[in-house]
Amino acid sequence: MKGYILFFGVLLMLFSCKETQKASSKSNSIKSTIDSTVVKKHLYTLASDKMQGRKPGTEGIEKAAQYIENEYKKIGLLPYENLPTYRQNFEYNGIKMSNIIGVLEGTSKKNEYVVISAHYDHLGMKKDGEGDRIFNGANDDASGVTGVLALADYFAKNKLNQRTILFVCFTAEEMGLIGSKYFGKGIDAAKFVAGINLEMIGKTPTFGPKTAWLTGFNRSTFGKIIQKNLKGTGYQLFPDPYPNYRLFFRSDNASLARLGVPSHTFSTSPIDTDKDYHKVSDEAETLNITVITQTIQAVAKGIESIVSGVDTPTRITMEK
Repeated sequence: MKGYILFFGVLLMLFSCKETQKASSKSNSIKSTIDSTVVKKHLYTLASDKMQGRKPGTEGIEKAAQYIENEYKKIGLLPYENLPTYRQNFEYNGIKMSNIIGVLEGTSKKNEYVVISAHYDHLGMKKDGEGDRIFNGANDDASGVTGVLALADYFAKNKLNQRTILFVCFTAEEMGLIGSKYFGKGIDAAKFVAGINLEMIGKTPTFGPKTAWLTGFNRSTFGKIIQKNLKGTGYQLFPDPYPNYRLFFRSDNASLARLGVPSHTFSTSPIDTDKDYHKVSDEAETLNITVITQTIQAVAKGIESIVSGVDTPTRITMEK
């Protein structure tokens, strides 16, 4: 009898050790986190005066494009499909434009794509007048581009993606989603399983700290998947609280959603009370770095099961 007790005791100890090793291995699998210092660097660079408001066709947006390209190169992202560089070049109304696309190739499901996007353009500068004339676009949408860059670095270092991730900084969103529409024309939408677009993530929403909202929440299961993945984190995701603004149709997610891709915009901005929206006062100093950092961390956790191939959101059917 004592022999049996000893035998089962040893088995129990071995099982316990294996479970501990599994838990330890899982906790150690995250090699890189999203750091607020890097977040601040990206934000303040992209929203600086030297970017001149990042209007398409200007020297300022060219500087922003080069900054994004350099970050993609440091991270080790690949160009998209047959493009020789990270730039997807095209022309619109006589203006030369570029979407900036970096690819983190997946493994077992590399032919399935997840898009993480934001727009890097803004309104440029006032033609005349005194005082501040630069529309720096810190919240709209340097904050979102900051998220794209931080998430690219995070997923590249942690190697969590079975699916291929496209990190896309769209141009000319402010002119009518021009960059994302151009991108959408050239894709096989059936291969795109999800899109998360980051728009204005620098301010605390009306729901309070550690919260965000998602446009088009009920149009697919994308939001419910994120909510499931965020359980226990202390961060909450809510449906878009501004249905009258029709925000689902007003950002770059719409260009993919119209093709059936479950693509939604993630935001924290209190739209109805944001006094800096499309004003020269939309400066980096008006934003909360902690909010941006926590939001990017929440996106990383929220979409983990999608990029890893575990969850697949339902497709979207768009009414006109």
